[in-house]
Amino acid sequence: MTIRALHVASELYPLLKTGGLADVAGALPPALIERGADVRVLLPGFPAVAAGLTDVRPVAQLGRRFDAPGVTLEQGTLPSNGLIVYMIRAGTLYDRPGNPYLNEEHVPYGDNAQRFALLGWVAAQLAQHLDPAWAPQIIHAHDWHAGLAPAYLKAAERQHGRPLARSVFTVHNLAYQGVFPAHQFGQLALPDDFFSMRGIEFYGQLSFLKAGLYYSDRITTVSPTYAREIQTLAQGGGLDGLLRHRSHDLSGILNGVDYTVWNPASDALIANHYSAAKLGGKSACKEALQKRFGLAQKSDALLFGVVSRLTEQKGLDLLLEMVPEIVKRGGQLIVFGTGDPALENGLTRVAQAHPDSVAVELGFDETLAHMIVAGSDVIAVPSRFEPCGLTQLYALAYGSLPLVHCVGGLADTVVDASLENLADDLATGFVFDRFEPQGLGAAIRRAFALYGRHTEWKAAQRRAMQQDFGWGASAERYLALYRELA
Repeated sequence: MTIRALHVASELYPLLKTGGLADVAGALPPALIERGADVRVLLPGFPAVAAGLTDVRPVAQLGRRFDAPGVTLEQGTLPSNGLIVYMIRAGTLYDRPGNPYLNEEHVPYGDNAQRFALLGWVAAQLAQHLDPAWAPQIIHAHDWHAGLAPAYLKAAERQHGRPLARSVFTVHNLAYQGVFPAHQFGQLALPDDFFSMRGIEFYGQLSFLKAGLYYSDRITTVSPTYAREIQTLAQGGGLDGLLRHRSHDLSGILNGVDYTVWNPASDALIANHYSAAKLGGKSACKEALQKRFGLAQKSDALLFGVVSRLTEQKGLDLLLEMVPEIVKRGGQLIVFGTGDPALENGLTRVAQAHPDSVAVELGFDETLAHMIVAGSDVIAVPSRFEPCGLTQLYALAYGSLPLVHCVGGLADTVVDASLENLADDLATGFVFDRFEPQGLGAAIRRAFALYGRHTEWKAAQRRAMQQDFGWGASAERYLALYRELA
């Protein structure tokens, strides 16, 4: 029997991307379809989504919803792979330029509760045959933006007196919880008793994320280690009690990489193609990268790359402390991203002090991200916590050895270049346990030590490139979960 599943998310690569969520929403549905599932995606009608879909046609008129007049549901196709996408048209809620969540001042929109309640509500309507031609058996909601989908589904089932669809809720990052003032509950059109500790109430406010965790049939998160970590006081964000209570419904399924997008043998965005068997082209990528960022053209300098949001979560305050160590040893560093102004300024100052060795560029650009991953010797991901992390997986594929903190998905995917791991042909990068300067400093020294041993470095690169973190295994695990529920 073919499983019908609806993925509900706020962004999807290549239409709209602010982070890893878009990569997952763009790659997992096609991987499930390849394995015989019937999968569609529901998105808010942000300008980039509306502009990127083809063959768009109306499905249903929804009238006035969540203070937005003339809401309609439309269906279109993603041109790159034929994926069927439902899009909610609500001009007053979604038709805004720039970031989908924040205004020009980088402040969350005041009506985000309504904007994303509508997303969850429409998902539950699709389970009630809003599209006469197709209804899902599984609603798979991603992160807080879609957290109300399982709640609206439970409310509808109470009305109908029977089950309509089963729900899966995936936590991509527990730190973002979609918390709103309690007085907004009245605008959500949910039963009164849903506002309680056993429901969506969270320390006197509303939490869309908690709604997803409480009302979904099953919870997944994006790595096995993170699934354990979020059940602890330190990393549970105030929800560890609920997560421990639901631990039998919670599993960690590692995110995958779309190797049609991230593959150095065919990547159109990099200076030279190369592979594990033919590593020669990588040095041309390094040279092009040094040139692009105005660094000294030294082929033998160990080049560290960072492509990241510049935030404390990503551990870049710790890396900033260690830049003198990298420079002193003759290494180079390129940092690309945007975020916390204090970190942006600190990194920019270091780059001005060491123009030959350190370059910082603020922004995001997919081409430049590929260039840095291909041209660096080491990709640093020193995150305080990291649900899955995709950057280290891209780095492995490009033979750029990841330097990571031993948490979440980073711990699940990178093997440290300790002497015994090198001897057993297991090492694929550099892992530090304690989040402190000495820990990171020791990992940086290990990277320099291995780089000085040319043959062993090349062997580690090849081993990294041979790791398979494609979507296949993960898609199989999601399918098994769907079958169990359906």
